[in-house]
Amino acid sequence: MQSDVTFFYQTDFSLKDEELYIKWLTACAQKFGAVSIALSFAFMDDVSLHKLNLKHLNHDTYTDIITFDDSLGKEIIANIAISIDRVLANAQAFSQPFDAELCRVMSHGLLHCLGFNDKTEQEQVAMTQAEEDCLNLFHVEHKTTIHVS
Repeated sequence: MQSDVTFFYQTDFSLKDEELYIKWLTACAQKFGAVSIALSFAFMDDVSLHKLNLKHLNHDTYTDIITFDDSLGKEIIANIAISIDRVLANAQAFSQPFDAELCRVMSHGLLHCLGFNDKTEQEQVAMTQAEEDCLNLFHVEHKTTIHVS
């Protein structure tokens, strides 16, 4: 499968092993039927993501992720913006390790591009299960724990 995944950092945060995440995201996409992926992830703070939320969605709220999906069927094309501040706060609120919460959010953005939604309770259940499948894939595919810096 053709895979083009890039990461941009607008905070002090960075992934320790980008190639590991590219392989994992590619495996997740394949699991859910994608034929190719072209993903850009921008890691930023709450203020920057809030500005994007206001400008593009007219939502005056903080959020952990915004996915700009330009996919064509199973050819996944997206720009995904993630607030590291929100991921950290959510990890603490849900008593989860930061790295696991980050992977959950990253997979969440990809899954939206693959047709998963989370507006209804039934959609939320399906999304959560798909996120879990992606998290499990990380551990199985790479036989490692999640590492971020």
